Amino acid sequence: MARLELKSVSKAFGAASCAKGVSLAVEPGEIVAVFGPSGSGKTVLLRMIAGMFEPDGGDILVGGRSIVDAPPERRGIGMAFQNFALFPHMSARDNIASGLRATGAGDIAAKVAAMSRLLKIEHVLGHRPRELSNGQKQRTALARALIGNPEVLLLDDPLRNVDAKLRYEMRLELPSLLRRNAAAVLYVTQDYREAMAIADRIAVLINGRLVQVARPEEIYARPASVAVARLFGDPSINLSEVMPVAEQGRMTAAIAGTQIRLDADELPSNTRCWLGVRPDDVMVTRQGGDGAIPARTVAVTPIHERAVVLLRFADGSEWLAALAPEALEAGPDEDVFVRFAPNAALLFDHATGDRIGLPARRQAA
Repeated sequence: MARLELKSVSKAFGAASCAKGVSLAVEPGEIVAVFGPSGSGKTVLLRMIAGMFEPDGGDILVGGRSIVDAPPERRGIGMAFQNFALFPHMSARDNIASGLRATGAGDIAAKVAAMSRLLKIEHVLGHRPRELSNGQKQRTALARALIGNPEVLLLDDPLRNVDAKLRYEMRLELPSLLRRNAAAVLYVTQDYREAMAIADRIAVLINGRLVQVARPEEIYARPASVAVARLFGDPSINLSEVMPVAEQGRMTAAIAGTQIRLDADELPSNTRCWLGVRPDDVMVTRQGGDGAIPARTVAVTPIHERAVVLLRFADGSEWLAALAPEALEAGPDEDVFVRFAPNAALLFDHATGDRIGLPARRQAA
């Protein structure tokens, strides 16, 4: 198998720039999720690799060989689309076999049978797309992408159009299935949970630029910027403007008039920052004391196994806390105190939004 490498790849359509000097390498057998908001350039990036679009600048290499001038069928790339893109007049069997027939491969029937067993769709091989469920369509499209043993596999949000139950199941199944193929996998998604569950590394793309590439737990614990921090976590990260100061050998900052200790010895004093705390790290209690911020509960919303609490501080600013129901000591419209561990806080430069170095935090729950 071969390594996929992007070197300063750029693409624009008129005044709209979709890729701005993107550089990224994916090793054989590695799954890299390209994650970002809608319109950030994720699909355009995949289509340049596949040969549907030609980059304006930079290079794309597979196994150390440039493929920019190679036709799509000669790139050694498999691709599964968000909308499945199955041929409506063909059976599932013929859809899966279509790529093999185009390249003149042999023993097509045996290969289709083996791949369909692997993906558990052998019982619907004779059905046309209109007779398949979305889950069966998704597996058929994946089988078509995998069957030629491509060196590089591109998956464009393949689980977006399937139901929640199947999406959860495929998040568990896909990593082992993809690693069995040993291709370099680039997996586009707009779902941060999916990216964290499936990928070995996540490449965060915002406005056509890669802003952070790291392992999922690293991106959650140490996001490179406020923009990245906001993309990971539900509810989103709490942010407050602070001016940390050094006092008696320790760093503190005031939130709604309450001084909070921070684990940030390297931070220059009197620097305007954004302080971020994830709702999972916020504790709501009736006990006051040092570092306890007075607040009032505005609303309590049960979400799955957690209760999300909207809190309002004395200065009018609001935070969210995500708690296990048994840990919630108050209902709506009650006076409480908010706490968080010093190492749960993230600090970001107020002007640039870039993260300021902090001790490692816990991994995502």
